[in-house]
Amino acid sequence: MELSTLDYSFIIVFFSIVLGIGIYVSKKSGKDSTEFFLSGRTMPWWLLGLSMVATTFSTDTPNLVTDLVRTQGVSGNWGWWCFLLTGMLTVFVYAKLWRKSNVKTDLEFYELRYGGKPASFLRKFRAVYLGVIFNVITMSAVTLAAIKIGGIMLGLEPLETVIGAGLITVVFSALGGFKGVVYTDFLLFFVAMAGAIGAAYYLVNIPEVGGIEAMMANELVTSKLDILPDFSDKEMVITLLVIPLAVQWWSSWYPGGEPGGGGYIAQRMLAAKNESHAIAATFFFNIMHYALRPWPWILVALASLVVFPDIASISEAFPNIPVDKLGHDLAYSAMLTKLPSGLLGLVLASLIAAYMSTISTQLNWGSSYIVFDFYKQQINPEASEKRLVAVGRISTVILMVLSAFLALAMQNAEQIFKLLLLFGAGTGLIFILRWFWWRINAWTEISAMFASGILSILIQATSLGPFLFAAETGVFPEWGEIPFVMLVTTAIWLITTFMTKPESKEVLQSFYKKIQPGGPGWAKVVDEAKEDNIEIDSGEKWSVPSGITAMLLGVVLVYSMMFATGYWIYGRTTSALILTGVAVVSGFLLIKAWNRMKDHVL
Repeated sequence: MELSTLDYSFIIVFFSIVLGIGIYVSKKSGKDSTEFFLSGRTMPWWLLGLSMVATTFSTDTPNLVTDLVRTQGVSGNWGWWCFLLTGMLTVFVYAKLWRKSNVKTDLEFYELRYGGKPASFLRKFRAVYLGVIFNVITMSAVTLAAIKIGGIMLGLEPLETVIGAGLITVVFSALGGFKGVVYTDFLLFFVAMAGAIGAAYYLVNIPEVGGIEAMMANELVTSKLDILPDFSDKEMVITLLVIPLAVQWWSSWYPGGEPGGGGYIAQRMLAAKNESHAIAATFFFNIMHYALRPWPWILVALASLVVFPDIASISEAFPNIPVDKLGHDLAYSAMLTKLPSGLLGLVLASLIAAYMSTISTQLNWGSSYIVFDFYKQQINPEASEKRLVAVGRISTVILMVLSAFLALAMQNAEQIFKLLLLFGAGTGLIFILRWFWWRINAWTEISAMFASGILSILIQATSLGPFLFAAETGVFPEWGEIPFVMLVTTAIWLITTFMTKPESKEVLQSFYKKIQPGGPGWAKVVDEAKEDNIEIDSGEKWSVPSGITAMLLGVVLVYSMMFATGYWIYGRTTSALILTGVAVVSGFLLIKAWNRMKDHVL
């Protein structure tokens, strides 16, 4: 595919601005570690919210959505739409708790909530487990998407894409730190949205597709349009709706959708000016992430069914793509090759923006774990601020190199998505309960982490998987993997919790005094403190009941907005009007519920 001078101009200007921002903020970002990783905790809600959206606007996401839509229909997206429940719980319950903790990373929380050697081990181990292993897998999925886009749209070899895309991103990330990431995310968000919407509008109207009405009438598309799965197909309903909404959202740890908050979402909450800004940022992110952003990708995926009905047609159109990289997720990139000059350059710039935003965030977040939770804790507790920043920059480069090598060996975005969900199955409930139940201890998390990890490896890498989970020969149906890992892991951590000693009075009382989590799960600790003549309860009203009410209203608001948007696009006016009305009413009720909470948003 040939790029015009206009296309190259878009891309060159974009790269120049991004690198310019990284260089501009590099001096201040390198001043100390808090500035490099949290920008001095001075960020406003709107900038952090846009950054969260831009970060999750990665190159692998449209590929994943395309894969899901082409193979399972629009309803296949419930595998990640279900995490809205997690997101809203974070907004109305956990955002202010994270900001109160005042930690530098969410892993530092471990030595605030737990005590002794188990807490220290947990913090250091998860620094490597999440900051390196999980992080590298996530970044490799994003880089794999970049490889496929580069191969389809530019005819690049995988190694050429990895070197070209990775080099600029790692230089920018190492120079600018967190402030550089957030500032450029502001630009990246608008470029990425413009590219996605422009591509969707143009591609739906190309002659091969014939416009929105013709596309909707195409027999290959008609069966894929339903936002909810076909309720007559029990297995499909269980796989796409029941498991995600009943089990997956609270039981699985997944980057960007962590139960109880965590990861780079927690990093942004910790960088906020105060609790109110942390809440507002996460609320804005959830509306944009779930209600509005998926539809341009979905439209391109549906249009691709008309132009490239199967993998064979993609392979025929792009014979240079290696066999091990062929898949339905390639259809998104294949459709983009049909864009005209100018729009093509904008879309390419938007995809580069999506790649850089996600990778730069993952690099800065993972590096913060390595610096604060491993290097400073384990290797050099007396390290100077200058040394910590230097280690942060070096680890940024190493993480990029590791993810690039892994990306070259991977094939499919959906496989990686499912693997990450399985690895975190059964651990999510702990991340929700540890704030509100005193009995959770460090051994609870250690046992859950190892149980889910070992079970996932056994299922994926041995004959245990086909033996237990196969459509015809297995003990359980195919959709049973996540519930199985969740149940076994939960049983293991519950037994471990009651077989090990609780955290000491001093640790529990110190945590309660700082965070003020409240609720019946801490009544024993508060009562024991009173018996010892220690006052740890400030008398702050417990906001969780009103927070959960707000959460449920927020879920109704966003899902109704998401459904309404889809039905407006489909031309189903009656359904769209009803759901728009539901969104307005739930929004009004949410404002009232929100105002009853102790902390106001703005």
